[in-house]
Amino acid sequence: MTSLTISRPDDWHLHLRDGAMMRAVLPWSARDFARAIIMPNLVPPVVTSAQAAAYRDQILDALPQGAAFEPLMTLYLTEDTDPDDVEAAHASGLVRAVKLYPAGATTNSASGVSDFEKIRATLDRMAKIGLPLCVHGEVTDPDIDIFDREAVFIDRVLDPIRTSTPGLKVVMEHITTSNAVDYARAQDDTLGATITTHHLVINRNHILAGGIKPHYYCLPVAKRESHRLALRAAATSGDARFFLGTDSAPHTDANKLLPCGCAGCFTAPNTMAILAHVFEEDGALDSLEAFTSRNGPGFYGLPVNADTLTLTKQPGQWPTHVDTDDGPVTVFDPGFDLQWSVA
Repeated sequence: MTSLTISRPDDWHLHLRDGAMMRAVLPWSARDFARAIIMPNLVPPVVTSAQAAAYRDQILDALPQGAAFEPLMTLYLTEDTDPDDVEAAHASGLVRAVKLYPAGATTNSASGVSDFEKIRATLDRMAKIGLPLCVHGEVTDPDIDIFDREAVFIDRVLDPIRTSTPGLKVVMEHITTSNAVDYARAQDDTLGATITTHHLVINRNHILAGGIKPHYYCLPVAKRESHRLALRAAATSGDARFFLGTDSAPHTDANKLLPCGCAGCFTAPNTMAILAHVFEEDGALDSLEAFTSRNGPGFYGLPVNADTLTLTKQPGQWPTHVDTDDGPVTVFDPGFDLQWSVA
């Protein structure tokens, strides 16, 4: 196969930041993706419908002329979130999901949730109105090994939330373990799971072996090779529970290379080429459209995009860095030559 045309993809987990960073990275997502679930962990976070509307307008104003891209907005869940504001934002069509960050779990998550009982009223309202909850699935207990935090979160937090709030739609975001794959496969259609591009490519050796590689450092951190292979099997299976959420997360090189560097991989420019490589390598190119373009809309109750994207089997050109007014951002390097490109 030398050419593949699919329904235009969506990105169900995207960081655009704001200001100069957003203006620099947004065109790369808008080029290939029709829609994206926009993460709300700005400083300060997007916690109200008014803030979400203002952020959406900033994104639309920054789009390149003629770009066809729809930002799907989210609210940052806090212990003080107003269920009435959430319902009004959902009813207006502004907000497509609410994001749960356990406090301290990742970048700009200090305003997240510590006491899960304090968000029960909001979760109950979300279940009633059909608004999905997107979860960063890691516990933050310092006694729990960082490589075990996702599995422990499923047992201690996620499963109890789903049991106590029947009907709540939940997205397990950027899953990284076979534990999460197995859990998702065992659930009904109220649960979905996103998988990133980079977690299909790297394991923890890529970060640590032969010296620390800060541009491969992300949260949740990449795990053992057996977990990476489980993610690839899930992504390429065509199973409707699994869909693409790149978690493309730009940071300037200066912030990535600090003694306590930022977590995140910037994959927006070359995600589709990397995915075509991975799916071809696993003999599953016929499942690429399901993963990138169909399963996500199916879970969120949205139509599949009418326009298309064509990939051709020829090497493409991507920058190694994207320049911003705040400094350069390194583009994720998959570690192999890319033989596919977006036509």
